[in-house]
Parts: sequence; structure tokens; C-alpha cells
Amino acid sequence: MTKKSLCVVTGTRAEYGLLRPVLQKLLQSDVIEPRLVVTGAHLAPEFGNTVSEIEADGMPIAARIPILKFGTGSPLATARTVSYTMERFTDYFSQNRPDAVLVLGDRYEIFAAGAAAALLEIPLAHISGGDVTAGAADDWFRHCLTKIAHLHFPSCEESAARVIRMGEAPATVFNVGGLGDENIRTMEKLDPAALSESVGFDLTRPFGLVTFHPQTAGGVDVTAQMRALLDAMDELTRTEGLVWLVTKSNADAGGLAINAMWDEWGEQHPDTAAVRASLGVKRYLSAMAAAALVLGNSSSGVVETPTFGVPTVNVGGRQEGRPLCENVICCPAEKEAVAAAVRKAVSPEFAAVAKGAKSPYNGGDTSGKIVDILLDAVRRPGFGAPKVFYDGR
Repeated sequence: MTKKSLCVVTGTRAEYGLLRPVLQKLLQSDVIEPRLVVTGAHLAPEFGNTVSEIEADGMPIAARIPILKFGTGSPLATARTVSYTMERFTDYFSQNRPDAVLVLGDRYEIFAAGAAAALLEIPLAHISGGDVTAGAADDWFRHCLTKIAHLHFPSCEESAARVIRMGEAPATVFNVGGLGDENIRTMEKLDPAALSESVGFDLTRPFGLVTFHPQTAGGVDVTAQMRALLDAMDELTRTEGLVWLVTKSNADAGGLAINAMWDEWGEQHPDTAAVRASLGVKRYLSAMAAAALVLGNSSSGVVETPTFGVPTVNVGGRQEGRPLCENVICCPAEKEAVAAAVRKAVSPEFAAVAKGAKSPYNGGDTSGKIVDILLDAVRRPGFGAPKVFYDGR
């Protein structure tokens, strides 16, 4: 039997870490041939050239499609990148036409790849649709992908219900749980001593794991937010004795400005902070498990930390709209607010509360469910036929 080809697109370190178990299972399939296409920040030295993490896993790469020729510093650069990405993926899909395309999340390059597939009438499967993040332009990229996709793999009940309310037929919507939650439960992790050696920084002390991305909606001053965060972290080192493990920002507009500030600050604090472009999924989850708290505005701070029960401070409005568990404290991106929230988070009383958090993203064998549904779908006659709007009647 000839295998069906499934193109899987990844543009960032976080997204690849989530897709990794799906790819590993697809590689064992007798039905589907996965073709991994690497793009975006993975291929950019300024964002850590994280394709090296994919190579280190021994994951076969079908194609590398660089797209960041216009930079990442402004909405205009993003608009040009989306246009260029659609052109590059249109060329790739037309020359290497897959039977289906699998994407995850909400980023502009994933939106562009999904749109190219749709225009070429290639069916799309979408992981993590139905979420809401009111503080990021990612919100509408994600919802556009939902309307393009033929198969939906939302990560919790609330998101699944939202996808159906958007007019997607319930028979195409599968609440499979979160891939991040699965990684946390199944991946072997490094102990603090081994993690310290791997990172090159002493993490046997109380430390905060920090990731801060630009808030791309709402017209906020990203550098002012970042300055407030840095000032708060300096104060917390003095008063609470915390040290910091930082992973740099993504390729959104404003990300390079944030990273330049991280680099300068990190050089000034070599004994109390380690700034890294990327940790890779194993080291990142190991750090999350060992941290006194998680700080910043990454989706992992509100989606993945409940599984660990680790105290989390979510700064600013980037993740506004996501379900929040008991372990998460939200605060404005202001120095005193961040400092107060962190002090609360590391208190013994709140640590006990965080430990009891219940994640809404535990779907069990999430990657296995996704692969089984994909195997069934690609063999079904008529898969990818024009969609019919579901209005609930």
C-alpha cells in the first residue's frame, strides 16, 4: 500500500517541542509518510538557529524554507513575511504536493502555510484551535486556521466548544488534550544538578524560569514592559535571593528588541542570571519542574505549569482569555506589581495552593489520539472535500 504523505510544518522551538511526540509516532506508521518542513525562527541565527535541536533528535527534515528576509521588527515586516511565506509554501506544496498538512497553533508563518495549503485544495489538520489570547495578534491567526482546517485537535473542552461555535462540524472536532501536558507526564527530565551542568549555571538554588514575548495587540510599549520586568527581577534578587534562567523571545515584532535587552542585562548579572536563546524541550521542562516559579507571558506559563503545580506569575495581557488554573497569578507589566506577585508566588502558602492545581489539558495519550485520527482521516474517501458550515441545527 502506498503511504499517504503528511506535511508537518514547524517554525519555532516551542511548537516543535509539542509536535515532537506526534512526529515520532508518525515515523512508525505504515499508512502515513510524514514530511517535516522547517521554517521561521528555526533557521535564524538571531533566534538561536533551533533547527539544530531537530537535527539532534535525528528527526528527518524534508525541506528548510527560510522566510525572515524582511526582519521581525514591525507589523510591516510581519505583513511582508506572511506574503513571502505564502509564496514559498505555495511553491513547495505545488512541487511536492502532500495528501494533507498538519500545523499547530497560531503564528503568522503557520497561518501563511495553512492559507497556501487551502488555496491549493490540500486538506489541513490543526492542533490547538479554539484558544483565546486577546493580547496577541496570534488570536486571529489561530481562528483563521480553524476556518481553513478540515480536522481540529483542540487541547481542552472549552476550546473544543468554541471551535464548534465557530461553525465547525462536531464530527471534525476532537478534544485530545494538550501535547505540552503529555510531554510533562511522559518525558524523562534532568535533575537540578544535571540541568545545571547542561545549562552551565547553578540551578540548585531557588530560581525563576523566565520567558517574555512581545504583546502584539493593544498598542503596548514592549520595551517599557521589559524594563519594568528587569527592574522587578533585580529587586527580587536583592530581597528574595532568587536567580534567573531566561529563554529569549520569539520572532514576533519586538522580539529582537527584547532579546537585545536580555543580552545586555545578562552580561551585567553573570552570577545571578543565565540568558539562553533556547533550552530545547527536555531542558525546558526539567527547568520548569525544578523552578521556584515560572515568570513572564509565554503560553507555557498558563498551559503547562498546572501539570507541575509550579507557582506562575503571568505578566501583562498577552495570555488574556486562556483558562487560568489555581497556580497562576496575573499582574500588570509594572515593577511593583511584578515584584509583589512573585513574592506571593514563592510563599509557602501559595506553593501549597499551586501544588493542588488541576490541569484542563490532560487528555492522556494526546499524540497517539492525534495520529490515530489522522490515520483514519487520510484513508477516508472524500477527505478534504469542501466544508459545510455547521450552524447547530
